[in-house]
Amino acid sequence: MNLILLTQDDLISPTRALIQDTRRLAHIREIHGANTGETYKVGLLNGLMGNGTLLRISETELELELDLNQPPPSPLPLKLVLGLPRPKMLRRIFQTIATLGVKELHLINSYRVEKSYWQTPFLTTEAIHEQLILGLEQGCDTALPQVHLHKRFKPFVEDELPGIIASTTALVAHPYTETECPRNINYPLSLAVGPEGGFIAYEIDLLKKIGFEAVHLGERIMRVETAIPYLLGRLF
Repeated sequence: MNLILLTQDDLISPTRALIQDTRRLAHIREIHGANTGETYKVGLLNGLMGNGTLLRISETELELELDLNQPPPSPLPLKLVLGLPRPKMLRRIFQTIATLGVKELHLINSYRVEKSYWQTPFLTTEAIHEQLILGLEQGCDTALPQVHLHKRFKPFVEDELPGIIASTTALVAHPYTETECPRNINYPLSLAVGPEGGFIAYEIDLLKKIGFEAVHLGERIMRVETAIPYLLGRLF
């Protein structure tokens, strides 16, 4: 927890916060070794960041005096479209995209996504929110990413995706193409990444028809959880 992330429910006044939940309280006590008078980096969810001075702490709560006067880091100019990964990867991916500044994630179905993946409890609103919060705390950010679920590939690509990618350059990661992925871009981007095993040829063709360009990352084939931070680091 590099940032103590507060919600409106924590505020007892515009300049005071009271933290009572077990997770944050334990982390501040045990990891930060909290002492009265110390100052910590804090932020208000979907709001400003700044400092919080510890006024008092007990076994069940702590109170902070707040000075929030800084905007969060700039978001990446990116819309990420991702074939639904295996459930055990989901929590790490949600944290990763929040940490790196992705603010719009579309999880989609594809031929290589097993139907059972959509039944995982990791896709509940509460579970997604929990992992995004952990990612924001790690990356020192307050702007919560928006996650959208699309269970039908063809209707989504044909009916919804053209509007989503409008006014952006659209790329799809695909190992079997001659075009190399660009580096250090400075324009709005939509990026599609397939599930384990990638998109099949039919899906690549459908994405190309609406304006995506296929690009490769080199000779090595990566897992989704590795490809995403690699791609974002390379592109931005």
